[in-house]
Amino acid sequence: MLLKAKEKVYCKLLFDAGKLEALWGKLECSVEAGNRTTVTAFVLLGLSNNPLIQGVLFVLFLVIYLLTLTGNLLVLLVISTDSHLHSPMYFFLRHLSFLDAFYSSIIVPKLLENLLSKKKPISLLECFAQISLVIISGATEACLLAVMAYDRFQAVCHPLLYTAAMNRKVCTGLVGASWAIGMGTGLVNTILLAQHHFCGPNLVHSFACELPPVLLLACSDPYISIASIFTSMMVLGLGNLVLLLGSYTLIITTALGINSATGRNKIFSTCSSHILVVTIFYGSGVFRYMTPASGSALEQVLSVQYSVVTPLLNPLIYSLKNQEVKAALRRMLARKPRLTF
Repeated sequence: MLLKAKEKVYCKLLFDAGKLEALWGKLECSVEAGNRTTVTAFVLLGLSNNPLIQGVLFVLFLVIYLLTLTGNLLVLLVISTDSHLHSPMYFFLRHLSFLDAFYSSIIVPKLLENLLSKKKPISLLECFAQISLVIISGATEACLLAVMAYDRFQAVCHPLLYTAAMNRKVCTGLVGASWAIGMGTGLVNTILLAQHHFCGPNLVHSFACELPPVLLLACSDPYISIASIFTSMMVLGLGNLVLLLGSYTLIITTALGINSATGRNKIFSTCSSHILVVTIFYGSGVFRYMTPASGSALEQVLSVQYSVVTPLLNPLIYSLKNQEVKAALRRMLARKPRLTF
């Protein structure tokens, strides 16, 4: 039977994944004119095919996810309700907590769903949406961390001008610019990825749709997407990193010039939390996106670390190492509920 032009006949192909733990992948495709096959869904290989290990991972990631949401939402609540924390630094921290909760919610629910199911399909639309949101969150957080470093630089190096330099309008503009840059980066890279032709196989060597492993499945030349990823990493990653290093170099220089040991300790205590978060974020992100995707165990560990563990660590780091946040939390817990009749 001859295929007419533009006529689509939908089919399903089952094939053995062989070395990939004998996993059978389900390939949904459409046959178009010229016998051209197009993938319409991907299969997420996940972390393990062992039912026992999957059960353990489900419980572990569910607990981490609930703790992540609780921790970040608690930070949001404390900062929003306590007037002592209505300052630029905590204004940015509030947005960082929202980003961590948002980013975790992009990845973990789908991961939990796949741990309970034998078939792990994800449509192209859902996959591209997840990739876009992941890039938006990551790029926005990179910009926001740089903004937070600039805020600390102004507070430590120019304390007399700090209130004027970091007024509400400036803070809102910096956060808005961070989100705009993140959204632009995510949309550009996702649109370029969507232009590729995917003809099979459709096995994604990850527990989530991420740009590097999905790009490996493209049948068309990935040069433009690779160039876009590299440019994004250089402009955003390196640019923000230079701003971070410059800000903290000046902060450390200023702190060392202070005669008061108490003053130095306060500066280092405030900034150490931020430096730790920056180190974790850039350490995992750079290795994940600047090295060739191969589906190795190390890649999976890094993906879990920055997409599941890091959003949990950030509120803990800022809460445990920040005396003002801990004091605000104690004040909130000490309040007596008011009953109204």
